[in-house]
Amino acid sequence: MKLVTYNIQYGIGLDGQYDVGRIADAVRGADVIALQEVTRNNPRNGGRDMVAEIGEALPDYFAVYGSNFEANIGSHIDNGRAVTKTFQLGNMVLSRTPIHLSRNLLLPRSRSFEMMNFQRGALEALIETPLGFIRFYSIHLDHRSPLERASQIQFLRQRMLNYALEGGALSGVAEIGLPELPHPEAFVGMGDFNMLAGSPEYVELAGRPDHEFGMPLTADFAVDAALRLNATGDDLISWVDPKQPTDPSRHKRIDYIFTSASLARSLQRLWVDRKAVGSDHLPVWVELG
Repeated sequence: MKLVTYNIQYGIGLDGQYDVGRIADAVRGADVIALQEVTRNNPRNGGRDMVAEIGEALPDYFAVYGSNFEANIGSHIDNGRAVTKTFQLGNMVLSRTPIHLSRNLLLPRSRSFEMMNFQRGALEALIETPLGFIRFYSIHLDHRSPLERASQIQFLRQRMLNYALEGGALSGVAEIGLPELPHPEAFVGMGDFNMLAGSPEYVELAGRPDHEFGMPLTADFAVDAALRLNATGDDLISWVDPKQPTDPSRHKRIDYIFTSASLARSLQRLWVDRKAVGSDHLPVWVELG
């Protein structure tokens, strides 16, 4: 089973051009796809409906989209009818098999001054896979503040670990004659975390290695797939500064794939697609088996 996460920067690549086709080509073939910075009516890409365009480019995938906010951008009256037009930004999950249940988790945020801050989210999708039912999260954390990222990870970690207790998006559906969905322990959280490995917010999610025994594998922390698979160095770079693309100091690893401890032994390999140019980020892939 192959998974990929890709922050698509509303479709604009390193060349400054909008092209959904090359984004679709970069993720096609994965069993589950997590996308971030998917927009509708975004002034920066000419107001494209990326949800519809991605669906057209990948017609053999089931998909869910979670917008983290809607901002009025030209709603008007047309021949007596109200036409709602809003700028939306959020995450998508696409899957080769049906998505049984999803919800959009809105992450903690604070009001900002001088630098734009917007509502962030983690889109949760329950999918049946060859490894059983797994919860997948397409995640996009704050880019300005490590303290805000830590707060968001604390909230998100609780949702991931307490899924069975909280019931996810829907439970008790026997009341309306539907079968109860499973509440699996297994999860995969992937996306743009805007953090560096080993930072305090990273430790909040994945733990800290012991001086003698290394990184413990325990149910209360997520597993960094790259660390588990001993992937290191430049092969993990996932973001290139479009203003300084040739400056190595502006190449960073800020996109990750984390799994529950229960899936750690299923991890086979992880790699970054260094040839993709459809965004300022690069697709991060992992294979489980």
